[in-house]
Amino acid sequence: MGNGTLFIISAPSGAGKTSLVNEILGRMENIQASISHTTRDRRPGEQDGINYHFVDHDSFLSMIGENAFLEHAQVFGNYYGTSEQWVRATLAAGTDVILEIDWQGAEQVRRKFNESKSIFILPPSKKALRERLNGRGQDDADVIAKRIAAATEEMSHYVEADYLVINDDFEVASSELDAIITAMRCQQPVQGVEKLLLDLLS
Repeated sequence: MGNGTLFIISAPSGAGKTSLVNEILGRMENIQASISHTTRDRRPGEQDGINYHFVDHDSFLSMIGENAFLEHAQVFGNYYGTSEQWVRATLAAGTDVILEIDWQGAEQVRRKFNESKSIFILPPSKKALRERLNGRGQDDADVIAKRIAAATEEMSHYVEADYLVINDDFEVASSELDAIITAMRCQQPVQGVEKLLLDLLS
């Protein structure tokens, strides 16, 4: 069986990345999302080991010291990191991995995984982005202004990705994401069909 593909998915906050990824995970076989380690507080409804691996600051720093992370970053004062061992083991088992990270993390990961494919998700407009960030109702105007500025900076890195998905209509965007992953699975050398090819060509 061939190795899985690492799909790096980046997007500004408010582009709907998490909903799209959840949709793909729910309907496609043999694909898993990487669960990040983080030092940020758990939000209502979040579960350890499902949404994130929640760790304290000291544990995170000692993991950095052990080179346990494929990439790590500090965002809004909290640390986030991806376990390199888990990603490599999952890919080696022939399972595709989705990694949701910002452009800086994406850059770090691409250097270690040449074969990875990066996908950038964009909102249809700045107006839609502002509405989505406001719609969460969790933050005050100052925080939203900071998020808009961060989103604008993030969006300027779309050029570094292999694929671009505009999330205007959710169904269309999820079909495009599905198509990208499916196309990668049909590339040469095709995952998991070596035995079938031997049989057909013998």
